[in-house]
Amino acid sequence: MPAPFINMFRFRHLPVLCFLIVALAFSANAQTKEKWDVQWEPAKPVNGSPVLFRVKAPRLLKEMKGNFMEQEVVFRRGSACHCWYAIAGVSLETKPGTYTLQVEGKGQQKENYSTTADVEVSAANYPSTTLKVAPQFVEPPKEAQAKIEEDQATKKKIFASTSQEPLWTGRFFSPVPTATSGGFGAARVFNGALNSQHTGLDFHAKKGTPVHATNNGVVILARGLFYEGNCVMIDHGQGLITMYMHLSKFKVKEGDTIKKGQLIGLSGGTGRATGPHLHFAVRWHGEYLDPKTLLALRPPAS
Repeated sequence: MPAPFINMFRFRHLPVLCFLIVALAFSANAQTKEKWDVQWEPAKPVNGSPVLFRVKAPRLLKEMKGNFMEQEVVFRRGSACHCWYAIAGVSLETKPGTYTLQVEGKGQQKENYSTTADVEVSAANYPSTTLKVAPQFVEPPKEAQAKIEEDQATKKKIFASTSQEPLWTGRFFSPVPTATSGGFGAARVFNGALNSQHTGLDFHAKKGTPVHATNNGVVILARGLFYEGNCVMIDHGQGLITMYMHLSKFKVKEGDTIKKGQLIGLSGGTGRATGPHLHFAVRWHGEYLDPKTLLALRPPAS
C-alpha cells in the first residue's frame, strides 16, 4: 500500500480512535471519580435501631440493592428526593463498632456501579422494668406447652414467607393516639425473676381503643396466641413486619390487604398482660427493632 494512502487512512480514522481511547479511560475511572452521597437516620444508630438509608448515585440507575448486617437491603427509587432509599436495622445483640453498608447498582446499559459507607453503631442504655403477671405466664403449666409450641411453629412458618417486594410507603404512623409506657429494650423482671428483654413499645390504651395499621401491607396473622394474646401481624415487605398484641377484638382477617391508618382491631389485655394496653412491635429479618425510632423516621413520600 502506498505511503500517502496509509497516511490518509490513519488521518481519516484518527477521531474514531481518539473517541475510543477517551471512552475506555472514562469507563475505567468512572467509579473512582464520581461521588456517591449516602446518608442515614438516625444519624447515630444504636443496637436495636431501625435505620433509613438514602443514597444518591452519580448516574441514572435502573436498580439498586445493598447489604447491611449480613442482610440484603433492597432499595426503591424516590422521585421526590431524587434518591434511592430503604429501611434496615441493627439487632439488639449488636456490639458497638463500625459496620459497613455495601451498595450495588445497575445502570441503563446494565453496567455495574458500587460504593460503601461505614456506619458507627453505639450502645443503647436500656432500663430495667419490674412487672407482676399471672403465675402461668412465668412458669406455664404443662397443659399450656402444646399451645406454646404450636404458636412457635405458626410464627416460624409465617416469618419465613413474607413478601420480598416493598408494600409500605412514606412514614409509619402511631397505631393509637395515646402516650407510651414500657419502652423498647428494657430488661423485663416478671414476678421477681429476670425473664426477657422488652422487644416492643407499650401504649396506654383502655379496652376497646381503636388500633390502626401504621402503614400499607398484608395481614399475615390474626389469631390468639398464648403470650401475645389476640395478635395481628402485618407484612410490609422487604422483611419488615409490625405486630399489634393483647387485642380484645379483630377487625381484619389473615390475607387482607391493608392501607395505612386502617382499623385492624380493638385494644385489650389478652395474653401475658398486666392490664389493657397495646404492645406494638417491629421485626426486620428476624430482629426486633425499636418502634419509637421507626415512627420517627422520615422516608420519602414516594
